[in-house]
Amino acid sequence: MNARIMKVNVKRIYEAYENADGVRILVDRLWPRGIKKEKAQIDIWMKDVAPSTTLRKWFAHDPEKWPDFVSRYKKELHGSMAFRELMTMMKKHKTVTLLFSASDKLHNQAVALKKFLEGK
Repeated sequence: MNARIMKVNVKRIYEAYENADGVRILVDRLWPRGIKKEKAQIDIWMKDVAPSTTLRKWFAHDPEKWPDFVSRYKKELHGSMAFRELMTMMKKHKTVTLLFSASDKLHNQAVALKKFLEGK
């Protein structure tokens, strides 16, 4: 039987926890403001899979930079031990939710990661 992941969700960490979230993975390099660690309901914080500080500051959640951000982020992840760990972890679970703190739900590292993981 194939143990590959069946579903990848993307969700703001500020949204309510749901049982359907499956394994919850925070993919921000910085801890989200206003969230207490004991109440975050995350299973793992994978800050090393987040964009580098340089890339994050360059992008600044500017939708105009989105295509370049995705390309640069993919290059950062190429050969990354953290990304390999994420892929390995995802093969063990039916549902994974990638958590992020950005207010832009369409242009953030979790959305890009989902595309990479799904091979898009």
